[in-house]
Amino acid sequence: MTFSEPVSIGDGAFSLTCSETGVASLGVSGGPTTFSLTPDEPLVNGDECSFLVTGTAVTDDDLNDPPDTMAADFTSSFTVADVCTAMVTAVPAIQGSGATSPLAGQTVTTRGVVVGDYEGPSPTLRGFYIQDPEGDGDPETSDAIFVFNGNSDSVDLGDLVAVTGSVAEFQDQTQISASSVVECGTGVSVAPTEVTLPVATADYLERYEGMLVTFPQMLFVTEHFQLGRFGQVVVSSGGRLQQPTNVFAPGDGANALQARNNLNRLIIDDDLQSQNPDPIVFARGGQPLSASNTLRGGDTITGATGVLTYTWAGNAASGNAFRLRPIGALGGAFQFEASNHRPEAPTEVGGDVTVASLNLLNYFNSFTGCTQGVVGATTDCRGASNAEEFERQWRKTVAAIRQIDADVIGVNEIENDGYGPDSAIAHLVDRLNQETGSGTYAFIDADAGTGESNALGSDAIKVGMIYRPGIVTPIGDTAALNTTSFVTGGDNAERNRPALAQAFEVNETGGAFVATANHLKSKGSACDAPDAGDGQGNCNEVRANAALELAEWLASDPTGTSEKDILIMGDLNSYAKEDPIAALESEGYVNLIEHFLGEGAYSYVFDGQWGYLDHALASADLMKDQVTGAAEWHINADEPDIL
Repeated sequence: MTFSEPVSIGDGAFSLTCSETGVASLGVSGGPTTFSLTPDEPLVNGDECSFLVTGTAVTDDDLNDPPDTMAADFTSSFTVADVCTAMVTAVPAIQGSGATSPLAGQTVTTRGVVVGDYEGPSPTLRGFYIQDPEGDGDPETSDAIFVFNGNSDSVDLGDLVAVTGSVAEFQDQTQISASSVVECGTGVSVAPTEVTLPVATADYLERYEGMLVTFPQMLFVTEHFQLGRFGQVVVSSGGRLQQPTNVFAPGDGANALQARNNLNRLIIDDDLQSQNPDPIVFARGGQPLSASNTLRGGDTITGATGVLTYTWAGNAASGNAFRLRPIGALGGAFQFEASNHRPEAPTEVGGDVTVASLNLLNYFNSFTGCTQGVVGATTDCRGASNAEEFERQWRKTVAAIRQIDADVIGVNEIENDGYGPDSAIAHLVDRLNQETGSGTYAFIDADAGTGESNALGSDAIKVGMIYRPGIVTPIGDTAALNTTSFVTGGDNAERNRPALAQAFEVNETGGAFVATANHLKSKGSACDAPDAGDGQGNCNEVRANAALELAEWLASDPTGTSEKDILIMGDLNSYAKEDPIAALESEGYVNLIEHFLGEGAYSYVFDGQWGYLDHALASADLMKDQVTGAAEWHINADEPDIL
């Protein structure tokens, strides 16, 4: 009941009398202009009712009196219609054939079967999905829709319900904000609609928004980066998706593969909109994730069935996307199978020592008062929030290092707090030695080795290197590449972390090599030069410039050992065909040619793409026909060969 101005309601202002049920008791809410009147008991279908507003019981709220009350009573008559049998607006008509509803902003009444129940307060979706069991036969219109129901819990899976409410788009998903939900039946089944990957177009799945669907084909776990944070897994058909710039050089080929990948991926999500769910429901055999029941990339799922929602996972980091939610769906089903078993051991490759690289993911043994380097500016502590969390972290880290069983390990993302007894790197080595025996592991003190305070920069994190003194011995100079040009990569601020180089001699054989730990700029934030759109992401120029300087620095013998066997380790934030890797490869092959033909016996021209050799060469004669790309190599300048 809507009045022309704000009013106050007295006793007996509203009354409802019906021919079958008599005088109905009414609940009154809202005001002061619009009031909602709800009978305490459902009205009877076909009943003839008369509604009365008693004028003397309604007074206006202003001080412009008289008049103060209504001039006369107001009456209205109606016949009760059963929303379970009356004509309603069909769900497909509300959805329409496009991304938005043609009825947005209107109030509608519709009916459908509950195929997804996600009611209740956050972190649920706070509503449910209903599907027209008949549909309209139009393949371009969805037969289902999301009903936002606040914190209510009023339906069950398989209920046939009539819903009245306003139509809107919320985060690009069509929904009805319910003002009324009436049960019309229970135990109704709906057959899931079959859908397969890859889809034809980016918006193809819109036609199934909110519907109960099944993917009958075998799908492969291709990404589980957000499994722990949001309880979601990305699957694809035909195998795991390849990172485009790991297969093709940046540009058209990589972009074309990315476009194909985009049509061949689906998020399988849990029923929550929260971060860090416990338990994490998706793992092998339909059982939750645990230390003994993992989920590996390449594992498979066949016949995944659930509701196809268009939502985020509760945080902007998860993004709005189509998500199959088998949990909370009518007949929802998922069963991940162990199709990619973990090898018992790495493939044997020979050699005398094992060298490895490990990202420690913010290994901080400080929880407050962190600084950028020794006595540097105060900064946030990026690691564990407290000692309990940190104990879980360091125990897992120590277990991983012991299993890797390497003799030299380059590490990334360790707290940049020096090398004293309370430093993060000392803590890690101490814990390793507690497990393996005193003196088993040691670390390289870059500040002492270079004679420079904060040799590895003034960021909150740095690279580092640990080793086993019983297997290898550091030789030569400890070197840090921390020039402004390297750290900025030509940008206006520091982007790359300084690199660390250390030569080692193998105790048993006398062989030697140089290990370098690196951490180039990530793609997660922007730099001065915009993303070129070629598949390499943000800050590619910064990484490429740093890679070139790294190669030149290593060629200059920074350790003073004249050692040519150099291992570049760490996080280069680049895939195999991207410019930074190609730059390192090109510089490496130039050094190889020098080795066979003598210093200065070559030149090369950069011609839009980096050229590189497919494998190490036994002699210069084998270099012909081994180069791919568009670089020209001139061997012995007076008789140039195009390889």
